[in-house]
Amino acid sequence: MHDQIKISGRIVGKNYPPLIIPEVGINHEGSFLKAKTMIEDAYKCGAECIKFQCHIIEDEMIKNDVIPANAKESIWNIMKRCSLTEEEEIKLKEYTEKLGMIYLSTPFSREAANRLERMGVCAYKIGSGECNNLPLIKHIASFGKPIILSTGMNNIKSICKSVSILKKAKVDFALLHTTSMYPTPYDKVRLGALDDLKSNFPNTIIGLSDHSFGNYTCFAAIPYGALILEKHFTSNKKWKGPDIPVSIDPKELKQLIEGSAAIKQALDGKKTILNEEQPTIKFAYATVVTTKNIKKNDFFTEKNIWVKRPGTGEIPALQYDNILKKRAKKNIPKNKQLTYSDIS
Repeated sequence: MHDQIKISGRIVGKNYPPLIIPEVGINHEGSFLKAKTMIEDAYKCGAECIKFQCHIIEDEMIKNDVIPANAKESIWNIMKRCSLTEEEEIKLKEYTEKLGMIYLSTPFSREAANRLERMGVCAYKIGSGECNNLPLIKHIASFGKPIILSTGMNNIKSICKSVSILKKAKVDFALLHTTSMYPTPYDKVRLGALDDLKSNFPNTIIGLSDHSFGNYTCFAAIPYGALILEKHFTSNKKWKGPDIPVSIDPKELKQLIEGSAAIKQALDGKKTILNEEQPTIKFAYATVVTTKNIKKNDFFTEKNIWVKRPGTGEIPALQYDNILKKRAKKNIPKNKQLTYSDIS
């Protein structure tokens, strides 16, 4: 049962605010100072964690000239330039934890996973490209730590194979719906896929790793049950980098953190009258009042009674029609809230 998981003491579950994961990824472009700046900015926004990517290029890929759709140079050149050393990653982790935040990272190879394990990370994030990389998933699962698995470019059938490995390893895990388009058009986000994940993997934490512009789809994912929300993050949208255009900045991150917590609190409940609404009822409701002086035995009509605020009278507006054509039991002055004792 994985309806609740714990990452470095932070419980992720239906009774808790969504875990927001600001993903630095490779937005630092290989600069340690930029990476540290983004940690600081995320912390100032109230982020609980920060996520990087761990690239050991020689173990990750063979040299190639494949150019990603969101870039103008080969993936080899990008990752070669953006790779951080183990020493740099250790320092970033130490700095993150000094601030009281959780350090997360995505290993893109076996050696990257081994590096993160040496570093003592508390959990692993596996990207969509590795969702069907069963040997790597099996290797990472062998560490016995919680795993957050993105599922872009995969369907239920292929996700099942990965989930089978995670269950066999008896590790806690979460599944993130993802569309691997940079940027993702809103009509390709497909939040309905969250329902597919819930129905096919019951009692599993689900979430959204989003590449559309802004926070709209993350907010919308919460009523679908998303308990983890991941967005690329940058301190400055003017910086260069293939993922910068789909990244949120500090202002947007703060809005995502505060907004998601507010939306989570606002969910559920039933259509009832709250006790806390009573003070408002007193002035907002209307009750039956006289609009003219009424003599004993006069009939109540639309010409001598109506409904007016406040709601402190005895006969509520919804009983108005039942009072019409009944008689006055006594003389009643104008602008008096009618009572049942006034009625014959």
